[in-house]
Amino acid sequence: MNNSPRIRMAMGCTLLVTALGASVTSCGGSGHPLSAKPYDAAGEISFSGESGSKKTDPDKPIEITSEGDEARITDVTATDQIGRYVVGELSADGTRWHSTAPLAADAHYTVHVSTEDDEGSPGRKVLTFDTGHPKKNKSLKVTFGPEAGKYGVGQPVTAELSAAVKDKAARAVVERALKVDSQPAVAGSWTWVDDKTLHFRPEEYWPAGATVEAHSTLDGIKVGDRLWGGASKPLRLTIGDRIEAVTDAGSHSMTVYRNGRVINTIPVTTGKPGFETRNGVKVVLGKERFVRMRSTSIGIAEGSSDSYDMPVYFATRVTWSGEYVHAAPWSTGSQGYANVSHGCTGMSTSNAEWFFNTVRTGDIVKVINSNGAQMDPFGNGFGDWNLSWKNWEKGSAVQAAATENGGHSTVQAARLSPEV
Repeated sequence: MNNSPRIRMAMGCTLLVTALGASVTSCGGSGHPLSAKPYDAAGEISFSGESGSKKTDPDKPIEITSEGDEARITDVTATDQIGRYVVGELSADGTRWHSTAPLAADAHYTVHVSTEDDEGSPGRKVLTFDTGHPKKNKSLKVTFGPEAGKYGVGQPVTAELSAAVKDKAARAVVERALKVDSQPAVAGSWTWVDDKTLHFRPEEYWPAGATVEAHSTLDGIKVGDRLWGGASKPLRLTIGDRIEAVTDAGSHSMTVYRNGRVINTIPVTTGKPGFETRNGVKVVLGKERFVRMRSTSIGIAEGSSDSYDMPVYFATRVTWSGEYVHAAPWSTGSQGYANVSHGCTGMSTSNAEWFFNTVRTGDIVKVINSNGAQMDPFGNGFGDWNLSWKNWEKGSAVQAAATENGGHSTVQAARLSPEV
């Protein structure tokens, strides 16, 4: 809540401290003591919501006003039965507070109102009300991803919505309700991939050994016209060691790091001219001990000089379109010397088996010094880390709203065919 505190000036006040204790007197020795017990401000407060058995309409904002000129509202705190706060705004003169965020449906709210009279005496009023059931015909549910388990430091958290959300204000409502917490704590942000998909990542990779939990407080919250939030299942991930594989297409080698220390250097071959491997950061999507790779699946005509149809072992997938790190025993003579593949990173069978057994989903595979295109941030795997933090935050509806208001906020496929 954006409350405008009332500033009072006191002159000639004296604090008297004795050897037996301390006492506080007001200015001139008379008036209300600063430690006065708050009086009941019931007669000074007007509330727009319903009371008793009547239900407040969750579609409408609530408003609290001070009656007369003798008291001013200094603070309002409104929460529901599960601890969700209602964001609101207090006028500069302390005469009116109103909610600025949607209320939850079928919820019980408690509102604490603090006031102050002209003599500086504090007042207090506690209000309670219940919201009714909205007239709705669509529930917005959130599915968090990936599945619960252990992942690498590059794994984004994803949120798939059951319905499209296009309006900027509605997106901000959804985003504020999607919570991601980690231990140790790191700052992060959601970005909208499309109308039904969000990704969350920190500014840097997740800390090794972190625990990441995602949950939604959207249940019962109005998102937009005839669209209300539904219940969602929370998600818990654990993060493993920081494993990074850096492939230098220019020197035909891969260096693998664990927590910043080199654990292996492997001779490789990457994409030849016309089939150059994508540059940039990719995230391991999964591992397949055996894959049958066919050139026709990527548009190469059967029988042409570039066609292939072969069994491939120890294949670690990094794009949905079929880029892998895999065993390529047919090209061992070129590994470490030349790029001869159709876009994948090839290595000997023993090295591919070691790599396969070392990495897990969510680990980092980075390609440098290739003549290929840059890895797409979205749509072909998790290229999220190829966006600068500044550009990542631009995809946040909450950050956009803060920018528009002049403020500052602190602080995700179909499997296609392989490319050999």
